[in-house]
Amino acid sequence: MIPLFKPSFSQLEEQAVIKTLRSGWIGSGPQTKAFEEKMAQLTNTKYAIATNSATAALHLSLLVSIKPGDEVISPSLTFVAANQAILHAGGKIVFADINPHTLSADPEDILKKIT
Repeated sequence: MIPLFKPSFSQLEEQAVIKTLRSGWIGSGPQTKAFEEKMAQLTNTKYAIATNSATAALHLSLLVSIKPGDEVISPSLTFVAANQAILHAGGKIVFADINPHTLSADPEDILKKIT
């Protein structure tokens, strides 16, 4: 097995995890509420919502921003969860080509795909 990355945590982070586990709240408890409040403050918004994963966050953001059948332009080279979120929200994926120099979506191709 080849590790993709090696996590690095300090003692402070370890202690925070232990404190949370011992509190009996590992879902939407006081730590989650505090995190959401801090994120709202940092982003200068009224509300922030924590999700269990980036995939869930993508899905939630698409549910509130597209209607079923809307086209969503997505890079042809991306993590599968991005496209799964589009499909689960009822969107239609339109793939944009990748710029071979940046390996990101090609802005010119994105412009061509907008309908």
